[in-house]
Amino acid sequence: MPSTEIIFMPAFSIVIICKNEADIIGRSLDGLLGITDDIIVYDNGSTDGTPDIVKNYPVRLYNGKWEGFGNTKNAANELAKYDWILSLDADETLDDELKRNLKQLPLNQDIEVFRFSFLNFLGDRPLRYGDWGNDKHIRLFNRKKVSWDREAVHEKLLLPEQAVIKNVEGKILHCTWRNKADYKNKMERYAELGAKKYLKQGKHGGRLRQIFSPSIAFIKSYLLKLGFLDGKAGFTCAGMMAYYTKRKYELFRKLKMEQEARK
Repeated sequence: MPSTEIIFMPAFSIVIICKNEADIIGRSLDGLLGITDDIIVYDNGSTDGTPDIVKNYPVRLYNGKWEGFGNTKNAANELAKYDWILSLDADETLDDELKRNLKQLPLNQDIEVFRFSFLNFLGDRPLRYGDWGNDKHIRLFNRKKVSWDREAVHEKLLLPEQAVIKNVEGKILHCTWRNKADYKNKMERYAELGAKKYLKQGKHGGRLRQIFSPSIAFIKSYLLKLGFLDGKAGFTCAGMMAYYTKRKYELFRKLKMEQEARK
């Protein structure tokens, strides 16, 4: 006799933007199937076969231009079937506890936003301290009330004054890097975007700041935020934060000099 069990699908869409994530997107999508009937992958010009992998999954694939993180995420959200958006990156998926709890959310108050704890990984090693430890972010919201700002990097959600933040038990699992070269490339990309953001904001990046900021970033991550408790992984993450900070100020000074030369 055929089963008459009704599988409840909550009315929210999962929206993912990505570019060149062929080595991770499949694993992420594997962990998201069955949570909702609407998953959108918004590709920004991948050249590594990412779209070919995505086409093997019951998701909606779109191609769109890169306009910075904030604008690109907003463009992708407009394609969603539902107003409630669970915004994820291509290297993120959900643990079983969070999957269960998401299915029980009523989602009947559009001023509510939902915040999740993150468990970040360096390879297979979970990070519980340093810059990647105790990470929490709002990722589920109603697009009628909430949108991303227009920043190219380190984008933030624009919340209404009356927004009610609710925490949901469970974790978003985030693979921060697949290997050292991948992580370094990611930090280089963020450094470039961060430098352009500083230039746009008219910030001043003096020589002393460029010299001392990387060391301060390392000390903050490794010592003040107890990154050393994560062992070698904590040292690596602190080192990469120092590298990111160093490159950001180097690129910012270069852009600043180029801007002044054009005057």
